[in-house]
This record gives sequence, structure tokens and C-alpha cells, in this order.
Amino acid sequence: MKKDEIRRCIRARKALLDDDERRQAALRVFEAVQGMAAFTMARRILMYHSLPDELSTLEFIDRWHTEKEFFLPRVNGLNLEILPYDRSRLHLGAFSIEEPDGTETVDINDIDLVIVPAVAYDRQGNRVGRGKGYYDRLLSTARSLTTIGVGYGFQLVDEIDADPFDVAVNFIVTDGNGIIRAGR
Repeated sequence: MKKDEIRRCIRARKALLDDDERRQAALRVFEAVQGMAAFTMARRILMYHSLPDELSTLEFIDRWHTEKEFFLPRVNGLNLEILPYDRSRLHLGAFSIEEPDGTETVDINDIDLVIVPAVAYDRQGNRVGRGKGYYDRLLSTARSLTTIGVGYGFQLVDEIDADPFDVAVNFIVTDGNGIIRAGR
């Protein structure tokens, strides 16, 4: 299946979910994430500020923000900048996503763990994003970093035609499939 077709199918499937299904899926996924060694050992975590059709990250960040240092991306042209998370310093940025304010950017190599959003994943860790390549560009500059893709069970597809510039994730966690180590 082509990436645009995957995006269409997943968007249609997400539209069928009610608020309780969304909330329960996010609880199950992030409960699994917090039990992973990669999360336990991480001190500095790059998250995403969820859009309405994505698994909500807000409760997870609120739960752990006193014990972990969270960062959010901010779009700067064709790239993502990484800034510290501070709920009181967010603004509506590119693509109507809440982004952090400030000037104290952090290098991706100073991050221990990245929770990566996507439209879909396959068991090899390949992902279909929203089509702009922001995370691929960001992750391609990282030396050694653990990445976890999160989503609903139906966001795990059989196969994604990866392009040479696509960067795969190390793990995928969904509400229907649990934790999957990519490539296995």
C-alpha cells in the first residue's frame, strides 16, 4: 500500500473512535511505555504534543514531568528544534500543534528517548508520518538514541514502502499489540 493510501485508511479508522476509546487506548499504550527499560533509564525525553486524532500525550507528561525532563519539538522552516516543555510557555504553532516558546534549544544527541508520532508503523519500525519528513530529518542526525513509536493497534500495518531517507523506530507500542521490538 502506498503512503497516501495508508494515510487515508488510518484517518478514516481514527474517525470511528469515540472519546472513551481514545482515552483508554492512550492509557494502555503509555502504561506499557512507562514499564519499558528505555523509559525507566531515560532522563531527557522528547515527546510530541498530541493532535486530536493522535494518542493523547498530556496525561503522560503530567504524570511524569516532576521525575523526567520533557522536551517538545518546534517547527523552524524544514526542521524541528527541541525545547524544554513548560505548560505555561506553549503557543499554537505550525500545523495547529502547540509548540514551546523560548530560545534554549537542545541538541537531539542530548536526548535519551524519543516518543515518535506517526500515521502508521510496520514491524520493521518503518513509519508513515504526515508527509513533511520533519522527524526523519531530526532523527537522521542522532548518533545513538532509542525511539518508540506509539499508536492505536490499527496503525500497525503489514508493510510500509520505506524511502532511503526514512528513519525507522526501535520499538512500536500499540494498545492492541503491546510492545514490539522493530525488526523482529
